[in-house]
Amino acid sequence: MEEENDYSSKAIYITYVGSLVNIILTIAKLIAGIFGNSAALVADAMHSLSDLVTDAIALIGLKIGGRPQDDTHNYGHGKVETLVSVIIGIILLFVGIGIFVGGLKAVLHVFHGGTIARPSIAAFIVAALSIVLKEWLYRYTISAGKKMKSNILIANAWHHRSDSLSSMGVVAGIGGSIILGEQWRILDPIAAMLVSLFIINVAVKITKNSINDLIDCSIGEEKKQEVINALENTKGIKSIHDLRTRRIGDAVAIEVHVCIDKELSLIKAHDISSNAEETLKEICGIDSIITIHIDPV
Repeated sequence: MEEENDYSSKAIYITYVGSLVNIILTIAKLIAGIFGNSAALVADAMHSLSDLVTDAIALIGLKIGGRPQDDTHNYGHGKVETLVSVIIGIILLFVGIGIFVGGLKAVLHVFHGGTIARPSIAAFIVAALSIVLKEWLYRYTISAGKKMKSNILIANAWHHRSDSLSSMGVVAGIGGSIILGEQWRILDPIAAMLVSLFIINVAVKITKNSINDLIDCSIGEEKKQEVINALENTKGIKSIHDLRTRRIGDAVAIEVHVCIDKELSLIKAHDISSNAEETLKEICGIDSIITIHIDPV
């Protein structure tokens, strides 16, 4: 239990570091984008805000969703994280669509003879700095997530990476607008539209995955096969059947029937079941809820 609490504290600390970086980047991008005449950087600020939102989801999952089960929540509080994820995913979806529409209007404005203000060097510098910081944040978070086998941290790391990739497009759009002249300033709103697609993609994934968790969809086939292989390779288990899985926030709930030699003692059968449970928690995370039914054969 102490080890679990230690891991949770480390995960929360790492998420707070990510939140701080995202707050700084969101404010810097927003200011530089507005005063530096870059719609792309403003859009990228919204993408950083989406990362800040996923940090919030992670913290909810690690703090509220990580609370132990009680008399009224026998399977813990993981669904709180899932419910918040659905709400936030829908909000991000509308933000992404709004940015795309704004960029499209700017592009059409140029096609109809209008002009766009030249982005500033400051906007370019902020976008370039974002790439460096978010790539560092990705590597820092993904490394910790893999060591702790934390799905929340791993997912959050990939959100950092997506922000880094979107910033590359922003740098290209702003740089092209500055270097290539007035006729190429259209690259900035085009870059804003591309960033909006990143936001929409993140929003759809968050919403879809969260809704699947709310309606108790099983874990993915790859992970499910990993569970089956682990059980079948556990010494003492002859076969398995009636495997059922679902997600509860960041945790996985597994119910399965295992067939064990009826001649074995109750103690030996219990040891086999315990070994199987430990193996599954290594695969699916220490917070997983494992229920193993023993069938004597």
